[in-house]
Amino acid sequence: MTSRRWNAIAAALAGSLLAAGCTHLGPRTVALDRFDYGAAIADSWKDQTLLNIVKLRYADMPVFLDVSSIVAGYSLQTGVTLNGVLSSRGGVQGDYGAIQGQGIYTDRPTITYAPMTGEKFLNGLITPIEPRNIFFMLQAGYPADFILALTVESLNGVRNRSALGGTLREADPAFVRALQLLRDVQAAGGLGMRVEEDKAKGSAAILLFRREGLPADIEQKGAEIRRLLQMSADEQKFSLLYSPMRGGANELAVNSRSMLQILQAFSTYVDVPEQHLRELRAFKSVDENASPDQYRTGRILSGTTRPEGAFAAVRYRDHWFWVPDNDLQTKRALTAIMFVFTLTGSASPERLPLVTIPAQ
Repeated sequence: MTSRRWNAIAAALAGSLLAAGCTHLGPRTVALDRFDYGAAIADSWKDQTLLNIVKLRYADMPVFLDVSSIVAGYSLQTGVTLNGVLSSRGGVQGDYGAIQGQGIYTDRPTITYAPMTGEKFLNGLITPIEPRNIFFMLQAGYPADFILALTVESLNGVRNRSALGGTLREADPAFVRALQLLRDVQAAGGLGMRVEEDKAKGSAAILLFRREGLPADIEQKGAEIRRLLQMSADEQKFSLLYSPMRGGANELAVNSRSMLQILQAFSTYVDVPEQHLRELRAFKSVDENASPDQYRTGRILSGTTRPEGAFAAVRYRDHWFWVPDNDLQTKRALTAIMFVFTLTGSASPERLPLVTIPAQ
């Protein structure tokens, strides 16, 4: 092998090493990491919410961990070894060369979890949701029957389905009917929200019932809502206030639930294994003398084997609990619970002890 050829090989190798040294690894990981970590956090949040709903059905303590930081570390090491022998003219061993390369790629993320505890978190968990926030969700497009069934105990004293004290109480027929009518009126544009400022009382959320330009059947449904919820038939706007009792002539009293109440109410839709009910491990879902479930918000299934393609699935007490991916009602309810959880401020943990787990 001539020296000219050796020079050419050495130059090629040097160029390869230079090119490898100029390659940036970080930018190429953004597209992958951003979506992969985002999807992983979203899936774990769904599963954590589902697990705590199931645990409440078993009178177990709900525990929340927040992903506070993710530090992803990458390293790429490359190396090339070149050696050979040039023999003199007529040498017995002849000329030979050897090239050896190696590469080492390391992905070592560090994920930090923060336990969601402390006074701020607990207050957010047990404090009733502001009625205005509930109705602003209606203004944002959420169906009235779905959101109100999930987030309120009563409207003007007319009661929703409740699981307070571990005992199920079915909804008043007037409440169920009012929610159905509210959805129809909402879809027709007959409901509105605004905030009015008062120097003495501060800002107040106002619920408006439109009367102009609506079809006759929608006006009749609006009148029936007022009758069912014991609201004044002559008023067009009603101030929203938090109260378990009936409001005044121009008020709508909303007995809104806390985040903990929402989770407890939704836990009544868990299909608990019959053996666990017989052994009194979990609360019964329906009292023996209760009327049939007229307004099911969702359903969480259970079984002994892991489900395929579930929207969310968790293992608890040697059983699997899951939300099927084709159950849009329950999927929407679980997503709304997570949204309300953020809205109430419960998802803002205080900076307390951190658990750091390097994933290698």
